[in-house]
Amino acid sequence: MKAIMLMFDSLNRALLDPYGCTWTKTPNFKRLAEKTIRFDNCYAGSLPCIPARRELHTGRYNFLHRSWGPLEPFDDSMPELLRKNGVYSHLVTDHIHYFEDGGATYHNRYSSWEIIRGQEGDHWKVTPELLRNEAVPQNPEAVYFESTGNLHKHDMVNRKFFTGEEKTPLARTFTAGMEFMDLNHGESRWFLQIECFDPHEPFFSPEKYKSLYPDDYKGPLFDWPPYHHVTEDFTTVEHLRNSYAALLSMCDTWLGKFLDKMDEYQLWNDTMLIVNTDHGYLLGEHGWWSKIVMPCYDEIVHIPLFIHDPRYAKDGEFRTGLVQTIDLPATLLDYFNITIPANMQGKPLAPVIRDDMRIRDYALFGIHGAHVNITNGEYVYMKAPVSQDNSPLFEYTLMPAHMRRLFTTDDLQKATLAEPFGFTRNCPVLKIPKKSNFGNADFSFLLNDKQNSSRCIDNNDLLNAANFGDKLFDIRNDPHEEKKLYDIAAETCMANLLMRAMRENEAPDEQYKRIGLRKGHPVTEDDIRKIHEAAGKKQNLCILEEYDWDRSAVNTYKALLMFIPESEREMANSRIAAALTAVAGTERKIDCVMVNSVVHLVIPEQYRAMVSYFIGLAGRVA
Repeated sequence: MKAIMLMFDSLNRALLDPYGCTWTKTPNFKRLAEKTIRFDNCYAGSLPCIPARRELHTGRYNFLHRSWGPLEPFDDSMPELLRKNGVYSHLVTDHIHYFEDGGATYHNRYSSWEIIRGQEGDHWKVTPELLRNEAVPQNPEAVYFESTGNLHKHDMVNRKFFTGEEKTPLARTFTAGMEFMDLNHGESRWFLQIECFDPHEPFFSPEKYKSLYPDDYKGPLFDWPPYHHVTEDFTTVEHLRNSYAALLSMCDTWLGKFLDKMDEYQLWNDTMLIVNTDHGYLLGEHGWWSKIVMPCYDEIVHIPLFIHDPRYAKDGEFRTGLVQTIDLPATLLDYFNITIPANMQGKPLAPVIRDDMRIRDYALFGIHGAHVNITNGEYVYMKAPVSQDNSPLFEYTLMPAHMRRLFTTDDLQKATLAEPFGFTRNCPVLKIPKKSNFGNADFSFLLNDKQNSSRCIDNNDLLNAANFGDKLFDIRNDPHEEKKLYDIAAETCMANLLMRAMRENEAPDEQYKRIGLRKGHPVTEDDIRKIHEAAGKKQNLCILEEYDWDRSAVNTYKALLMFIPESEREMANSRIAAALTAVAGTERKIDCVMVNSVVHLVIPEQYRAMVSYFIGLAGRVA
């Protein structure tokens, strides 16, 4: 009895042959579907990368209590439980986030692990350009702010060492995983996790894959989409989509080699195979690139999943029931006949595999501090913060680390000790006020070089969900969530289901308040109407309140203020008001383009590109 989890990062299900795509070249994913069960309603839970991996270990949602961070001392870890119960667990991965501050406790839960270096901006190879701080050719969207530019620069250095396909991190990861299979296929009771960073951005692949998707793009190297809404022309958009498709076809090629190995050793007879991803990826859908800076649309959270279970002759079939990432740890423990801990809320998928039994009424998903989202398979409901400052919001943790940095001493001086949650095993936890998610952050520190070395923007500081408001979609008739639904009865029903899900998952009390719900009180249709009325009211402004500001302009202006030190805001507002009065003219209407046009009046030249990037994010409300 053995098990393998083959995991890709940022896999968009809609671009795979088994899920109906006809233009990408993924024949081995089609081959995989013939050897496994395809799940049609699998949803991510907590986003992005490391929050999803905490769920793969613990079988619990992460995003209601904290953002990106390590495993906690009280967490149940699936690979560690396997190891403690006589199942050898081995991780092979090129996922660099495991080796940063915010992911550093995960790989040591396995019996053994192997890291493949070089993905994304991995601080791996060093060349004279880095030592001399010289310019390195890189993607044109790289320089929003200093830390991102350096990430892109190191990525371009690493690429110099990918001298052939076999030298790429993807190929080396698959090769190391298949070496484990070569050495140990005859043994029993082991779990192998082969985890590939691709097709996560940057979309680097050898020319033979790019040639599968020709286009008319003639510009500079551009295979790393910005975390932003689409502003590029059609040719550039097509090129980025083709770059993703090329990398996807490379993933497909190595998947084929892996499937050959499964065939060679007849592992289908006694080995569970799970092929999955952490989340999807937007490639221009809804007018957005990437993830985390927009609501969790279908392309991000509705994810592919394939499972072969040797106990059942069900290969080639599909399943329609709701399942989630949190169900995978319980599925593996159940497969090896290991008791599932009480704190693990995911459910074994054996009944779904066997006869498509319904095991859950809802799928809950989100990013810490953003929308709290739920689906029942008929509707998707996205509940946004009700206030622009996204308060109240706290991180609950005993492992205070962000993505690439530790919490600051300033953060920790404001921490208090919170009473234990049911899943913390009687351990109290730190309750740390959270500044982030763009709503209540003060980004003026970025204009101060002396502080910039010790503080940075974390990846889930980029979204202020209040800008987008609540959203309801009828996914039976609108599966791609293209038209917001206005149905008070349906929204009330979904709001009550969301309340139930939050209660069952021990959401902190302030999470209810943050999104405008009252804990312990059923939601009525009148409550929903009042929420809509409040959202429609004009937001208070510091300038030109008699003018007609659209919602996008209000958000852009408020975001701009966050980059201006408080001591300078009065003078800055005078300049902004004068400029907007001139451009608005007699119509007295102000939009986000007008607000963006005054950046040069209040922001130093070296920071204008960065500030325009962030206020552009704030101004996008759909």
